[in-house]
Amino acid sequence: MKAVIITRSGGPEVLEIQERPKPEPGVGQMRVRVRASALNRADLMQREGNYPVPPGVTAEISGMEYAGEVDALGPTATLWKIGARVMGIIGGGSHAEYLCVHEREAMPVPKALSWEDAAAIPEVFLTAYDALFNRLALRTGETVLIHAVGSGVGTAALQLARVTGARMVGTARSAGKLERAKQLGLDFGIDASRGDWAAQVEAAIGAERVHAVVDLVGGNYLEGNLRVLALRGRIVVVGLTAGATAPFNMGTLLRKRLTIVGTMLRSRLLEEKIALAREFSERIIPLFDAGRLKPVVDCVFPFGEIRAAHELMESNRTFGKIVLRWA
Repeated sequence: MKAVIITRSGGPEVLEIQERPKPEPGVGQMRVRVRASALNRADLMQREGNYPVPPGVTAEISGMEYAGEVDALGPTATLWKIGARVMGIIGGGSHAEYLCVHEREAMPVPKALSWEDAAAIPEVFLTAYDALFNRLALRTGETVLIHAVGSGVGTAALQLARVTGARMVGTARSAGKLERAKQLGLDFGIDASRGDWAAQVEAAIGAERVHAVVDLVGGNYLEGNLRVLALRGRIVVVGLTAGATAPFNMGTLLRKRLTIVGTMLRSRLLEEKIALAREFSERIIPLFDAGRLKPVVDCVFPFGEIRAAHELMESNRTFGKIVLRWA
């Protein structure tokens, strides 16, 4: 099979399309013929040598999500039939023509979606779903602040919060991204490139009116998060593009009785991933079939243009997902 290979740590130039043996499914596994995948920040970090893969996962092939057809079944695998359309997240290796996955981790592709649209769902919508409902317990009528709202996870969180009946505030460093986010239901857009974003949030909705924060940025955003949160507010830290460390006022944490949690899907145990996939399949995939949710695809690249896809993601010009397609 053909695969995108990380030949060494470095920039996009280290990526090459090479041949590798087709994987064979083990007990309880199935092999998937990948039709489309998608690019994530973790793929860039892995290419740079800054994101170790989980134990047992190949480091030379990145990629954490896929959409494709079941191609072969391993011993005891009976949940899916050959030819079934499936999608899902894995620890790595989806930027290849074939991959093997435990059959219970896979999810059905929504009926009306193309391969490219389906590939834009698993990582961002599962991450957003877990962050909003399992970590933050978001409720109808609450106000949620989503940082980097124009990112893949940001656009997914925005849509999930909308169908929940929450009020949504989002930050981005581009007025254009905020305008596009408003088309997805964003109530208040905050341009973080204009300075004190926390002051802008307070001007838009009032002081200490945010109930939950989905932080995809990290770094010095923590101080502003604490500032805008209401009593008993909650923060889930999902991404650290602005850095992994930040000082903060623990007095505010105590006074407001705040909760800060972190989340990461890639390193979770198999049974945890299976449980999340099953829950998502039952509760959320029907919303795609009903047209209430939709994947947001910025652009589609053939896998042969993987270097250009990495360069585009590094530019921060995208809104939504960069999808990779096998011919």
